Amino acid sequence: MPLKQILVHMDADERSLERLRIARQLAHAHGAVLDALYAASLVPLAMPYPELGENAASLLQRELQRCAQARAAFERDMRRPDGSATWSELTVFPLIEGFAEQALFADLLVLGQHDPGRQHAPDVPPDFVEGVLAASGRPALVVPYTGQFEALPRCIAIAWKPGREAMRAVIAALPLLQRAERVHVLGWGAEPGPLVQGPRLDLRGWLRLHGVSVQWHREDQEPADLGEVLLSRVCDLSADLLVMGCYGHARVREWVLGGVSRTVLGSMTLPVLMSH
Repeated sequence: MPLKQILVHMDADERSLERLRIARQLAHAHGAVLDALYAASLVPLAMPYPELGENAASLLQRELQRCAQARAAFERDMRRPDGSATWSELTVFPLIEGFAEQALFADLLVLGQHDPGRQHAPDVPPDFVEGVLAASGRPALVVPYTGQFEALPRCIAIAWKPGREAMRAVIAALPLLQRAERVHVLGWGAEPGPLVQGPRLDLRGWLRLHGVSVQWHREDQEPADLGEVLLSRVCDLSADLLVMGCYGHARVREWVLGGVSRTVLGSMTLPVLMSH
């Protein structure tokens, strides 16, 4: 599917501008419409009870100021010539469900990795990324909380595990894969046995039909610390982007990630395109 609608998450942190920069370049390169959605709130996270008391007014005032500062930074960024974007502000809670409702209509989301050092300003839930992925079912480009990155990756690594999550991520990444100079596929475990008589469909053939040639890397044994090994292999390949499925399951009032997904989201040092 071509990228025609991109939705970037904005909040009061300065890292929003890095996400915006990447989203703008992607939109410009692919002829996509870009929408920026501000979703952040101090009040419900800091005081999740109806009795907000005398702190409510000061928290609300601070929240309005942070939103105004974020929009001012957004409007300054819009003076650059490489495309444009609309600005919207989320007015419903919880944030994850509200953002996910808008995310349904985007071909790609641009979200930010949770920064564990932002405890002083908890205006975005720490599980925002995984919550939006689970609630919307839409693919997301997750940008690390530090560093600057290529918006148009030249070297892409795919973490391949046969299944709908990984395949959905590959399909979402196809416009980027078709533009990349090098694509590597990383897999662990023995090749599956024959499923059919005659020609067999597989990822290599599917990508070839879509104009993407790949170099395959397969290791027979899956390590116990697969998430850490995966990030190490991606670093060795000098990849600009990692494409992978997001695995996990719902539990009461939270989303519980699988081990590899949790490790990658916690320790990533490059953008990761994920899909649940």
